[in-house]
Amino acid sequence: MASDANTLGPISYLIVEFPGNKMTGEGLANLVDLVDRGVIRILDLMFVTRDRGGAMQIVAVRDLDGDGALDLAIFEGASSGLLDESDLADAASVIEPGSSAGILIFENTWATSFVNGLRSGGAELVAAGYIPQDAIVAALDAADS
Repeated sequence: MASDANTLGPISYLIVEFPGNKMTGEGLANLVDLVDRGVIRILDLMFVTRDRGGAMQIVAVRDLDGDGALDLAIFEGASSGLLDESDLADAASVIEPGSSAGILIFENTWATSFVNGLRSGGAELVAAGYIPQDAIVAALDAADS
C-alpha cells in the first residue's frame, strides 16, 4: 500500500447540494472533462436525498429527472467504497431538508508529480483542504474596509 500512496495526488471531497431536488445535469460535462483531461480522478461518488423530515438516503444512479434517460450513466459504478453510511450522517449537517446532493471524493491528479517531487526531496504532504468561497469573499471584503 505504501507504494500506492506515493503515486496519489491530494485527495479532496465536495458536497454539492441541489435545493428542492432540482438536478439539471449542468456541470456534469465539466466534471467529465476534468476526468478526461487527467486533472482529477473520481474515487467515489454518491447521490443522496434528504426528505422534509430530515432523513437521509442514498439514491441509486438512475433517471433522476424522470425524462426516461439515465442521467448519470457515465458515473454508474464510480464507487470505491470510500463513502459509507457514516458519511451520509456527516453530510446531513450541510444538506437542507427537501434537497438532494452529490458527494464526490476525488484525487487531484494534476498535483501528483508535484507531490512526488517534494517527497523525493524529503518533504511530506501533511495537510490539504479547501477554503469555502464565501469565507474568501468575506475576508477580502473585510480587508477592503
